[in-house]
Amino acid sequence: MQAFIEHLSKILEQRYILTQDEDKAPYLTDWRKRYIGKALAVLLPSTSDEVAAIVKLCAQNQVALVPQGGNTGFCGGATPDNSGKQVVLNLKRMNQIREIDIANQTITIEAGCILRALQEKALEHGFLFPLSLGAEGSCMIGGNLATNAGGTNVLRYGNARDLCLGLEVVTAKGEIWNGIKGLRKDNTGYDLRDLFIGSEGTLGIITAAVMKLYPLPVSQWTTLVACENIASTITLLNLFQKRASSLLTGFEMMTRESLDLNEKHFPHMANPLQGNSPFTVLIELSDHESEEHVRQLLETILEEAFEVKLISNAVIASNLTQANTFWHMREHITLAQAEEGANLKHDITIPLSSLDSFIQQTDALMRDKFPGVRIINFGHLGDGNLHYNIAPPLGVDPKIFNETNERQIHELVYGQVERCKGSISAEHGVGQLKLDGLRAHKGEVAHELMRALKTALDPQNILNPHKVVSI
Repeated sequence: MQAFIEHLSKILEQRYILTQDEDKAPYLTDWRKRYIGKALAVLLPSTSDEVAAIVKLCAQNQVALVPQGGNTGFCGGATPDNSGKQVVLNLKRMNQIREIDIANQTITIEAGCILRALQEKALEHGFLFPLSLGAEGSCMIGGNLATNAGGTNVLRYGNARDLCLGLEVVTAKGEIWNGIKGLRKDNTGYDLRDLFIGSEGTLGIITAAVMKLYPLPVSQWTTLVACENIASTITLLNLFQKRASSLLTGFEMMTRESLDLNEKHFPHMANPLQGNSPFTVLIELSDHESEEHVRQLLETILEEAFEVKLISNAVIASNLTQANTFWHMREHITLAQAEEGANLKHDITIPLSSLDSFIQQTDALMRDKFPGVRIINFGHLGDGNLHYNIAPPLGVDPKIFNETNERQIHELVYGQVERCKGSISAEHGVGQLKLDGLRAHKGEVAHELMRALKTALDPQNILNPHKVVSI
């Protein structure tokens, strides 16, 4: 492999070819510290041409590579294996904003651009870029597209796929597909853009993208409401969708257990609603008319919800600072889980019509089979995406509990997901975490179609092998 490393130095400066263990270490572990791999080298290209040259060299030498962005994923999709023969291709140096098209309301950015930087650049030009995630200060747009990230604004604006108009992709042959077009209509054969989005770097490496921008709303109003059961939260969602329509931009559900954990580790994030009801819902309306219009609409809907006993309490943010506090409370749940210790995460989607049944039955089965277990359930209720996470009983070592019960717990949760015709991955991707269960979940026909695509586009299996689908 020494000759391979020497050839790399013809593509990259030596300082961007990391081969020492201490230099490689930050790139070899996933965010949750669940997966720790080894790598022949970590490579830091700055242009699409450099990426293409690296991929071509890897293909010639049959060296597998793992594309990586901000390394904030939960499923090990950006972590190399333990062979020490793979290279990690981190795109953080490819962080340029290539163009902002005001008339077309689009922005063209490179894959290593941090999501928050993209949001801020859009804001500078009077636009909104609506993709919003807890990791937005460190995740990168390439990774967001590779996993088809969701977040808190999916209800109004859709997933990353819905926000993307065009891509630049390096193929497994080391060729560059230039699909950088800001077109909202382009009916010319197969949609290659959608093929690469969500493929987690297994079909090609996304190096740049054209993303949609939106006019900034004139006003936003945020409220927290208390509900006694999940059925009430779904009826409340339907009420808001009927009355507010597209003005409804956020509808996030948090259970009492999740907010109790939040307060335990972040006392300043205590739920402002008295009594800490079984379910707290965070709701946001955005308007392009006036503050008075959306405020009156919000109050009218809440009054109706009170009258029919859908909610028992509510507080409306009086200013932007308080609204941000409400959102920080929601976003800190994941951080509180990390502080509490290792837990078993399930990023799932359930049809809203089956959500009540799923939660009630799965909770009951979980508590019956694993007495004392803590269920930290929260998520993007507006699109049926639940983060159904399991923490061990108090006083039980998380590592031992997870090693002993992980398989049974996953089977229980995913069995209930299948019963409800849901999905085992909503926005976190498949990576290596859910690889083994994907065939059964997708079905034989779908799985074989995926294998055929992987084989056709990456016959040497050098792009992120053993992630999403194995060949």
